[in-house]
Amino acid sequence: MAKKRSGGGLTGTQQAAKFLGVSVLSGAVLAGIALPAAGALGLAAKGTVEGFDEIPSNLKTPPLSQRTTILDSEGGLIATVYSRDRKVVPLDKISPYVQKALVAIEDARFYEHGAIDLKGVLRAINKNAQSGGVSEGASTLTQQYVKNVFVEEAGDDPEKVAQATQQTIGRKVRELKYAIQVEEELGKKKILENYLNITFFGQQAYGIEAAAQRYFSKPASKLTLPESAMMAGLVQSPSRYDPINDIEEATKRRNVVLQRMADVGDISQQEADEAKATKIKLKVKTPKNGCITAVDGAGFFCDYVRKTVLNDPVFGKTSEERQKLWNLGGLTIRTTLDPKAQAAANEAAVAKVNKDDGVATAVVQVKPGTGRILSMSQSRPYGLDQKQHQTTLNLAVGSKMGGTTYGFPVGSTFKPITAAAALEKGLSPAQSFDTPWKISMKESDFTRCDGKPSGYAEWSVQNELKSEKGAFDMTSALGKSINTYFAKLEQMAGLCETLTMAKKVGYERELGKPIRQSPSATLGSLESTPLDMANVYATFANRGIYCVPVVIDSVKAANGDKLNVPQTKCTRAMSDRTADTINQMLKGVVEDGTGTRAGLSDRDNAGKTGTTEGRKDAWFVGYTPDLSTAVWVGDDVGKRDEMYDITIGGEYYEKVCGGCLPGPIWRIAMTGALGDDAPSFVDVKVPRAEKPKDPKKDKPDADDKPRGDDKPADKPVSPLPGITLPDLTGGGDSRPGHGRGNR
Repeated sequence: MAKKRSGGGLTGTQQAAKFLGVSVLSGAVLAGIALPAAGALGLAAKGTVEGFDEIPSNLKTPPLSQRTTILDSEGGLIATVYSRDRKVVPLDKISPYVQKALVAIEDARFYEHGAIDLKGVLRAINKNAQSGGVSEGASTLTQQYVKNVFVEEAGDDPEKVAQATQQTIGRKVRELKYAIQVEEELGKKKILENYLNITFFGQQAYGIEAAAQRYFSKPASKLTLPESAMMAGLVQSPSRYDPINDIEEATKRRNVVLQRMADVGDISQQEADEAKATKIKLKVKTPKNGCITAVDGAGFFCDYVRKTVLNDPVFGKTSEERQKLWNLGGLTIRTTLDPKAQAAANEAAVAKVNKDDGVATAVVQVKPGTGRILSMSQSRPYGLDQKQHQTTLNLAVGSKMGGTTYGFPVGSTFKPITAAAALEKGLSPAQSFDTPWKISMKESDFTRCDGKPSGYAEWSVQNELKSEKGAFDMTSALGKSINTYFAKLEQMAGLCETLTMAKKVGYERELGKPIRQSPSATLGSLESTPLDMANVYATFANRGIYCVPVVIDSVKAANGDKLNVPQTKCTRAMSDRTADTINQMLKGVVEDGTGTRAGLSDRDNAGKTGTTEGRKDAWFVGYTPDLSTAVWVGDDVGKRDEMYDITIGGEYYEKVCGGCLPGPIWRIAMTGALGDDAPSFVDVKVPRAEKPKDPKKDKPDADDKPRGDDKPADKPVSPLPGITLPDLTGGGDSRPGHGRGNR
């Protein structure tokens, strides 16, 4: 029967063990047990006592790494992620058979001795002396636990793991010192509980609960005698006795454990024999780990959550602290993801673009006035299998958060920013310019924020179609996406003022790069991300107030403590009157402008199309008062091909445009995500030019037809077969000093 302590003191055996640990094991006895040839290994007992005295008195037991659970805004599971699959459970949630089996096979006198088993030490010394080598060790279960603590603390660092397991006298002495302290502070039951939760059981399972689920698909509390014996047998060598890979070896080892349990009196011989006759019946549960398991295509959203924890200082001052928090796990992260919106975004992302197409699409949605990211999806599935066209590149965000280096040129979706800057400067929406389809302007007429000219070259700007000429006011120019108008409007509003407005509404370049102060900015030559553009337009929907995007609502640690999370910060970027005016003008884009294919018929909505040079990118960014969605389509790999004469999602496009592909995708995403409530924009009267000329009496934008007769003016056709003519029109808004057809 086990000897128990009374009043918290040490038993006679424990006191003897402590004495032995301090004196005898400080010298050559330890070397005799663990290191039969200490001298040959260059290890001497000299100085060991001094080293013992220098060991810190407090054992720092690291919290055990566990699974992190990522939830949506309603508490539904998005994904489970972990560096080590473990779920810590109390001893009363672990089958008594497991507890007895482990003690029987690993340390049968566990309840009788202290940190060191005196009888075991003497027995090991005798056997090792007789064999001339190490035929038997003397580590108690407590010492094994201490060793596991150091291994756990080392994590996946090979150097630290080697230090934690190196066969040196110094490490053995340190282990013993800590084992003595653990015995005094924790007691036997807590040591056993901690041991069963920290130990590796093979198949990526750490701790008895994860192992029980892995091998038998049941909790540790429900393990039977034969199952418990098998589990206890794994501890010595999880790979050798792995029942999944070698059922015969696992059975032999299990039977050894069962016999040992009978020998020490934990079970009867009859119980042992009956259990031995039972075949091991596995019910293996494959673990689901990582963002690749996320529901409704939310892998990219899940990864954005991970990146937030790893990058935001609220989770730790240094990157090392944040990485340690993530690896430690055990977190319950409740996010801003709206399951209805995510399902709609995922449906939209794959509705018009196939995963194996040469181009991809990204869809991201935010809630105006909150910064809350509601959904994030794309046409290529999240994962590492390129043969299945999977990717981990998040096309909705920049490189810091797992996306592209800078994002993508945004095309004409930038034009409302110029309009907002002009309105803030006091210009009227009725401001009219009468221009030909192509104009030339001096870069020196545009002033940077440092007061210097933006350049000294000529800037050639042209519209998409030669028929797009004449007089336009701000409303008609937005509706038809007139480049020449916005070049002149930017000049009047001011280049610096325009770029300052861009920064206020969240138009950022990644990696801390400043916005390039080039006149072509008004035509969308600079890169941004779909997430940033969704937030830009959410600012218009929120009547001029920009809110920093957020993705996490709350985080609970494994012990139930609430952690601080990033909070949105809202700032006014423009007057509510300016935003209301932009909203009314952009309503025209979806009602009778370039975005008619995207428009929603049952509620107020607004938006803007955009394409870039060579139609390498196509955009639609639009919103209602309560939802903003950005859709991008383009080549996400390779050389960024132009989207002319291309089949996407099984449909042929002579030329891809913002209204003909991203627009319908946007409509699907919005329709599925919106609820029954249909709030309206604030109705304001938008002044118009007295007699704005309308150069096109039919459909306002031939560009929005997937098949049409109007070839872009900037796409010359070579008269010589097999020879490509250089572009001599002076266009190209992705280069400083140039601008061309952006829809």
